[in-house]
Amino acid sequence: MRIIAEISRWAIPLLLLVIPVLAYLRNVPVYESFVAGAEEGFKTGVRILPFLIGMLVSIKVFIDSGALDIVSHYLQPLFAKLGLDPNFAAIIPLAIMRPLSGSGALGVATQLINQHGPDSFIGRLASTLQGSTDTTFFVLTVYFGSVGIKKYRYALKLGLLADFIGLIVSVWIVTKTFY
Repeated sequence: MRIIAEISRWAIPLLLLVIPVLAYLRNVPVYESFVAGAEEGFKTGVRILPFLIGMLVSIKVFIDSGALDIVSHYLQPLFAKLGLDPNFAAIIPLAIMRPLSGSGALGVATQLINQHGPDSFIGRLASTLQGSTDTTFFVLTVYFGSVGIKKYRYALKLGLLADFIGLIVSVWIVTKTFY
């Protein structure tokens, strides 16, 4: 375990040292390459900024308008009919928020963990859900927007399906592992 800790501790500093040294040895203009990459990254950032602002404003409106709470409220009876623990209803806002915003979902998960405790069913489920799902709309908006893809085709459906499967598997894993 100590070896892994040392490797982890030195991995990034070694990469920061090795990459420029190798580039220099291969006669790659290190500084010029860095500046060209930074310039390209800046252009990409400017190009995706409208998509990012639009998505962040939409998420804020979704939360502040109460729509997240309304959707959560109407999904609770469905989950009760499926025979899920009534406490499961607490995870619904996280399950809805996660495909939209990583930071928003992290805020919801933090709230759930503070309210229910890290070792509770909800705390463990929130943590597992955070790790097993992705910010589907963020990925589609930012990455597809940055390269100019306008027709998502099956990407949205498959991304949301993967998030739903992540939710189901998270519930199953937490239930089987801890209860």
